[in-house]
Amino acid sequence: MKMPVEDRELSSHTGYTRRHWEAAADGLLDAAWRWASPGGAFLDLPGRPSASGVRSDGLEGYARTFLAAAFRVAGAEGDDPHGWLGRYADGITAGTRHPGREDAESWPLVLDHDVQGQPMVESASVALSLRLTREWLWDRLDPSTQDRVEHWLRGALRHVPAPNNWYLFPYTVAGFLEAAGRGDAETRRVRERALELLETWYRGGGWYADGDGRAFDQYNGWALHLYPVLDAYLARETSVHGQRLREHLESFSLLFGGDGAPVYFGRSLTYRFAAASSIGLGALTGHTPLVPGVSRRLMSGTLRYFLDRGSVEDGLLSLGWHGPHDASLQHYSGPGSPYWASKAFVCLLTPPSDPLWTDVEEAAPSEGPDTVLAVPSAGLLVQTTGADGIVRLHNHGSDHVRPHEADAAEGEDPLYARHAYSTRTGPTASGNVRDNHFAVVVQGARSVRRRIRPLGAGTGDGWGWAASEHHPVFADGPPMVPGLRVESVTVARGRYELRVHRVVGAPPGARVELTGWATDPEEKSILRALHGWTGQDELRAPQGTAFTRWAVVPRLTGETPGIHAALTSLSLEPLEDVEVTVEADVLVVRWADGAVSRVGFEPLEVSHT
Repeated sequence: MKMPVEDRELSSHTGYTRRHWEAAADGLLDAAWRWASPGGAFLDLPGRPSASGVRSDGLEGYARTFLAAAFRVAGAEGDDPHGWLGRYADGITAGTRHPGREDAESWPLVLDHDVQGQPMVESASVALSLRLTREWLWDRLDPSTQDRVEHWLRGALRHVPAPNNWYLFPYTVAGFLEAAGRGDAETRRVRERALELLETWYRGGGWYADGDGRAFDQYNGWALHLYPVLDAYLARETSVHGQRLREHLESFSLLFGGDGAPVYFGRSLTYRFAAASSIGLGALTGHTPLVPGVSRRLMSGTLRYFLDRGSVEDGLLSLGWHGPHDASLQHYSGPGSPYWASKAFVCLLTPPSDPLWTDVEEAAPSEGPDTVLAVPSAGLLVQTTGADGIVRLHNHGSDHVRPHEADAAEGEDPLYARHAYSTRTGPTASGNVRDNHFAVVVQGARSVRRRIRPLGAGTGDGWGWAASEHHPVFADGPPMVPGLRVESVTVARGRYELRVHRVVGAPPGARVELTGWATDPEEKSILRALHGWTGQDELRAPQGTAFTRWAVVPRLTGETPGIHAALTSLSLEPLEDVEVTVEADVLVVRWADGAVSRVGFEPLEVSHT
């Protein structure tokens, strides 16, 4: 990928300008098109296929790269020096000529999500790309081709999406059809349905659950906010969704480290710098609390973070985080999946003369003073330390367990079940020791954390807390112990994390374990016992994480009942001495600077003075 010379006067933090974003889009597109089918309907990128099969994967490669081309050309007001839109016009013509056929070019049909679902996702990318480039591509197609494309797209309106952000895919398809003068009662019904569901998923503070459960993750930015806000912008309309994006960015903007990394949290993280799409969207639409120099710092920081760390191999985005990392992938991910990263190029819709591109870069929020911010609606606690630029996300509310699912240990998802995530560490893979995990051990069987019930969260002056409870479940032996529950509290201040747990209803002989951050052996994290622990050791995770090929995880062990408290930190600086006392169900921690933290459980009370 050929990138322009850095501009350290305009962009002192990253060196990137708008020209770097354009070059990145062109480089990714050029490499991907080397793998096109003869008619251009499929981009059959190399790599292991997804669960949907190679034909769906080829459509995915076409549709997701089409997004990058659409943002690139629309942002240049139709200037297309590389001829991208001509290629996509040829591809859509070939792909929709005989949909469903098993030939070299015909696209798969759009059906129900549980039958042949992935094409519904890709139909939204095709529709949005057509809407963005309408005057340069769609309007130049002959009427018969337009009719065929509409017929294929309407499959998304007539079939059942997955019960989450997928409802925004037919919404986006319908939005294009209406913008192209092909709207009707069917398109109106689909759009109304999506917006009604979105209202039920909104939890406040700018955060949506991804469906009827409590999954809060990166899909907030690259899906749940992006589609409705961009739709309103393109239609020149106002809606409540713009204000919600502004509120979302107040907390979400803290989730990027000083090195540009997004917090590694939730599924589909192979989309990488798509995490910056909501930042660019806010700058484009004006629905942002961030000044332009900060927005560009965040966007360019995360783009450069991945380009500098091996995410591109032979010009192609690999399946993983830095480079390939199979252990972190989902079954639905195929070779074209990483190209949802194309959503980050929404920033190119902002004209070159906009302050987003002309203002001088400013420091990211994580590079400023130490910050702790509670997000009670999602049960999350954000902690940043300016000295090292590390961001930690303490999870007391996001569990990815859908309402109809049984609360079984086999469904544990490392991307949601852990107590903490960061911009420098990833969760260990299934089958390895669990990082940032509190387990109850009954007859040798360790519990897992699935459905999480948030108990509260709050922020004070320089500190914050979040609390939750869960019912431990076991993969070995009885799946649950009646009456057994774990109450957990995290108190964050500066670089310290105070983790307090109380087990209720444990059977005789039960033990407990607490693990800390999974790190490279040369960058060990700190986990110090404060109360209730009797043993300490270190375990190995041979599959490593998305950040390191091989990881070590510190562990504390102890017995029940009682309160168990520990102090942990990702910083390599020595921990300060603290004084700890426990009276009844109240833990009191006196810090070296004289501050006092209290955590009580009957009832739950957390304070810091």
